[in-house]
Amino acid sequence: MRTRILLLLGIFMALFSFSKGEPLNVGAQAPALTGTTETGASLNLGDVYKKGLTLVYFYPKADTPGCTAQGCSLRDSYEVLQQKGVTVIGISRDSVAAQEAFKQKYHLPFTLIADTKGEFTHAFGQPDKAFASRQAFLIDRDGKIVWRDLQGHTKDQADQVLAELKTLQPQA
Repeated sequence: MRTRILLLLGIFMALFSFSKGEPLNVGAQAPALTGTTETGASLNLGDVYKKGLTLVYFYPKADTPGCTAQGCSLRDSYEVLQQKGVTVIGISRDSVAAQEAFKQKYHLPFTLIADTKGEFTHAFGQPDKAFASRQAFLIDRDGKIVWRDLQGHTKDQADQVLAELKTLQPQA
């Protein structure tokens, strides 16, 4: 009986305790992982970084109010971001099919990665849990993080990035 109680207690603790990750700092090397996009294609972040500035943003769950607001903020400013040389990549723990549906429903013009195993969230220093934490990282062509948003802006995510780009303009 005692063994069963200890086993159940261990299972309970494993389910409800999450390891705490530390988000990557500005100046850190960004992970160059390969993942599966909403189309089922492979995409290596390291290859994307080499093209110029890359915004890697994480969101908890496709097609939920906050995640939709965040994605639509970036969608609505996408042309301006592109003119400033920024590639946008969205990442969540959703499936490829959920990412595809989310992209189509809201006409998101950028790539979404299905991080079903949590490799990207873990590599960027997020806690191990079922959903990604809402965060954003701006990465330069050398793969270095030049800005991060750990507060998880939604409706003004694009405004936050554009404001930061003004300070980076000499480098961008």
